[in-house]
Amino acid sequence: MQPTRIAVTGSTGLIGSALVRSLRSDGHEVVRLVRRPAQAGDEVEWDPQRQYVDVGGLVGCEAVVHLAGAGIGARRWNDAYRKEVRDSRVLGTAAIAEAVASLDTPPRVLISGSAVGYYGDTGDRAVDESAPPGDGFLPKLVVDWEEAAAPAEEAGIRTAFPRTGLVVARKGGAWGRMFPIFKAGLGGRLGSGRQYWSFISLHDEVAALRHILDTESLSGPVNLTAPHPATNREVTEAMGRALHRPAVFAVPAPALRIALGELAEDVLGGQRALPTRLLESGFSFAFPRIDDAIGAALR
Repeated sequence: MQPTRIAVTGSTGLIGSALVRSLRSDGHEVVRLVRRPAQAGDEVEWDPQRQYVDVGGLVGCEAVVHLAGAGIGARRWNDAYRKEVRDSRVLGTAAIAEAVASLDTPPRVLISGSAVGYYGDTGDRAVDESAPPGDGFLPKLVVDWEEAAAPAEEAGIRTAFPRTGLVVARKGGAWGRMFPIFKAGLGGRLGSGRQYWSFISLHDEVAALRHILDTESLSGPVNLTAPHPATNREVTEAMGRALHRPAVFAVPAPALRIALGELAEDVLGGQRALPTRLLESGFSFAFPRIDDAIGAALR
């Protein structure tokens, strides 16, 4: 992609901040949407709860990457937090989609964040983008989240939904919280350890988002997961190897349910999601296996 003007929501998060650095390093002008009055020249105000966007700040943008949303695992789940997680995604996506659709010259592409939670618990069954949604809170959330982007699609904007797996990074996100635990020698499998974790290195996540920006044939759902999903037990063993620490502790399922509430069912379940559309479009993973991704995070 030639240097151009790109808007990003969620620019202070794990993925967003890495994407902004990558884009700017290649000469792109990045506009960051912030949930307060704009203070810097590269900021545009928006408020997902009020579904407000300062549309004037998006004028001239060739692309919008929408990554904002409350953290799935940031707090123990209860009714109030489920509503916060849902509203942050559905209302925020609707606001962005309506804003870009209203522009006289809309961006050519909207990348609207999504998640492999769409598939529910797939057990050891491999799924790709052709699979239907699963059952439960997270699959329903992801369906509504993606449907909220309809105004952009109806306006003729190429709209892609990167269904991201667990991002392997040393700092930030769920994986960032695991590294200190394993480094202290307290890591171990969760529940049976047989559940699949669809992961992706932070490097490959950013590269895949940029690949979607540049690939006109990619719209709709695109799994952003490494091609070799690993079980929780395999992840545990790989973390132990990488950090040269024993990983013998195990957290039993009942304890997880007490600690995490409803979220425990998603930790005890998993998705064996495959990146079929990414691979078919010519994308090459730098870190396709779990040992590779953990090693990259540690470097």
